[in-house]
Amino acid sequence: MEIVRYCLDNGRNYQRTAEVFAVSYQQVYGWAKKYDADGVHGLEDRRGRTKQEEELINEEKLERRIQQIERENERLRAENLFLKKLEEIERRG
Repeated sequence: MEIVRYCLDNGRNYQRTAEVFAVSYQQVYGWAKKYDADGVHGLEDRRGRTKQEEELINEEKLERRIQQIERENERLRAENLFLKKLEEIERRG
């Protein structure tokens, strides 16, 4: 926010702002655009953040459900293999 405020206070001089704060011109420009679009919330770091269920669009909900089913299938496959091996061991013993 400090960098964006400096940039705005200095007539959107992106190059000067980049030099003062030792960041790239592209970073300053990007942050200013995010601030213009969404205010302070646009500057929040959302990398690695998992969206809440109510934030998802239908396609994302379906993709999340598919991933959940795939994990469950993998767990069940492993469980079946384990039970087959256990049966095999019991038959030998």
